Amino acid sequence: MEAKASGPVVALCGGVGAARFLRGLVRVLPPEQIVAIVNTGDDREFYGVHVSPDVDIVAYTLAGLVNTEVGYGLSGDTFQLIETLAALGHETWFRLGDRDFAHCLDRTLRLRAGEGLAQITNDLRKKLGLGLRILPMAETPCPTMVRLEDGRTMHFEEYMIREGAPDGVAAVELNHAAQAKPAPGVIEAIHSARTILFCPSNPVVSVGPILSVPGIREAVAQRRGRAVAVSPIVEGAPIKGPARQLLRGVGIEVSARGVAQHYRTHRLPSEASRNANATEPVALIDGFVIDEKDRAQASDIEGFGLEVAVTDSIMTDAEASERLARVALELASRNPS
Repeated sequence: MEAKASGPVVALCGGVGAARFLRGLVRVLPPEQIVAIVNTGDDREFYGVHVSPDVDIVAYTLAGLVNTEVGYGLSGDTFQLIETLAALGHETWFRLGDRDFAHCLDRTLRLRAGEGLAQITNDLRKKLGLGLRILPMAETPCPTMVRLEDGRTMHFEEYMIREGAPDGVAAVELNHAAQAKPAPGVIEAIHSARTILFCPSNPVVSVGPILSVPGIREAVAQRRGRAVAVSPIVEGAPIKGPARQLLRGVGIEVSARGVAQHYRTHRLPSEASRNANATEPVALIDGFVIDEKDRAQASDIEGFGLEVAVTDSIMTDAEASERLARVALELASRNPS
């Protein structure tokens, strides 16, 4: 199906879940009609190079290069650099392959030469032969920090990989994103979008940082088209990643219903708000896609004023991703009841 209205379809993206959803979306729509706005709250320097985990996961997946066993990194990559660093006594809990390292080194050298992350990302997607646009949410560092109940505060990648995503999350701090500016093209894409899709990404640490960048949440709230989110939660558990711990830590019910309510009455964390109005609830979506196993929650979600589509949302392969993308687009194209 192809929407008749003008303007792009904009997708708000995290990493693995978003990448798998996008691989289906590009089978439904011409890639040139899609703009992926990707979280950079996970970005961090490792081993002297700037790593953009979610940007690279999206790019590698759509180019058919990703390591499908884990959903990130490059298929067939070697790890001689990491193994050598480990032998020299360095911490190597963040596994970065040799070819992946080369991509990150290219990004780092260009950033140090004064180029912007948006231009570097655009060049990467062109080199990989991708037709859709990939935009980082911001160009300046926006590290997402996780505060634990034991008092420790750490970067999200440290929390997830080094620490193994433990329970006891006290807060997710997005104040760095709140001090950033949207990357070039981000606000324009949202304002012109015929449809906005919230990919099945973590609402707290993937989509949350995007919405915390000043201007993005407001642009989504003032959308000219309809917005639809795909639930990343099935039967009370995340499809991928540590969403359970993080949702609980910020007071969101770990269910499709909880995520739907979060987006329908969205509030920014107080530390990510620049003014009092930013903490007021805003309806960011018009529709919500849930899995067949959560069908019993549909009426509750409709009670939030949302239209609901029920389908098999587990993206086991590209065909399943395509079916899910079609359901989301069809929901977005419905006339409001």
